[in-house]
Amino acid sequence: MRVLVTGGAGFIGSNFVHQTLATRPDAEVTVLDALTYAGSRSSLEGADVRFVEGLVQDGALVDRLVGESDVVVHFAAESHNDNSLASPGPFVQTNVVGTYELLEAVRRHDVRYHHISTDEVYGDLELDVPDRFTEATPYNPSSPYSSTKGASDLLVRAWVRSFGVRATISNCSNNYGPRQHVEKFIPRQVTNLIDGVRPRLYGDGLNVRDWIHVDDHNSAVWAIIDRGRMGETYLIGADGEVDNKTVVAEILTLMGREPGDFDHVTDRPGHDRRYAIDWTRLRDELGWQPQYRDFRSGLAATIDWYRANEDWWRPQKSATEARYATAEQVL
Repeated sequence: MRVLVTGGAGFIGSNFVHQTLATRPDAEVTVLDALTYAGSRSSLEGADVRFVEGLVQDGALVDRLVGESDVVVHFAAESHNDNSLASPGPFVQTNVVGTYELLEAVRRHDVRYHHISTDEVYGDLELDVPDRFTEATPYNPSSPYSSTKGASDLLVRAWVRSFGVRATISNCSNNYGPRQHVEKFIPRQVTNLIDGVRPRLYGDGLNVRDWIHVDDHNSAVWAIIDRGRMGETYLIGADGEVDNKTVVAEILTLMGREPGDFDHVTDRPGHDRRYAIDWTRLRDELGWQPQYRDFRSGLAATIDWYRANEDWWRPQKSATEARYATAEQVL
């Protein structure tokens, strides 16, 4: 099986590549990645892959690589909400135009396509209701990031219906685990604490996210590729709802600090209150189950990884904190 992984040097994509090579010895993996600040060749260290540096918006390059593939798994995306508020343009180019180029290529070559998306396309939920997102939840994005991901999802649905593209979509809750860029919530708190910096929480810290270990996410993606129905959307979750304040308290405790040793800062615009995934279809239709049920133990393993791999994240750290400082000055 020849697998083209876009964004395969990023967080979820690189973990997908490592998992694929470990569990599917017949797979020949090609990674297409632009190596923006969020992607790193070091994330693919030890992986026997063909690496191509380039943009998903490059139609000629995409067409050539898709024509050499049996399956395309599209992870490549601009994904950081704060960055989308400061500069929406790259999100439109990568998330919308890039998806269009891939869809046209898989259409021409009749290649199986799986599209990675986010639960953020659905907007947010109230804190005090039992509701969860389902595959039928209307889209209601809150940021340039989530709106461009929603647009890309709709392109996939249209190409399936209009042109018969063999595609599936997955919308996933918040991933955590190794190789995640330090701009993201959990690795930023962990690396700040390693550097002796107190964690900082937007607003009241009661925003709820539905956490899933990256390895569980990626095993679910393969379940969908292998057994999912063409044209369908599957939500990927693991019943991991935890508010941000609790996550920070757990990190502090696991790193030997008092659970209240953090500061509140001004909330960001359009900050969603709660995400929660109903992954019933994935469980009942495809028989998938997550392996990492205990968030605290998964979080402890993630902390251990960042402690042991400072050489991986240290080059990103100063530039990331400089961007946060600029954004906080604007707020």
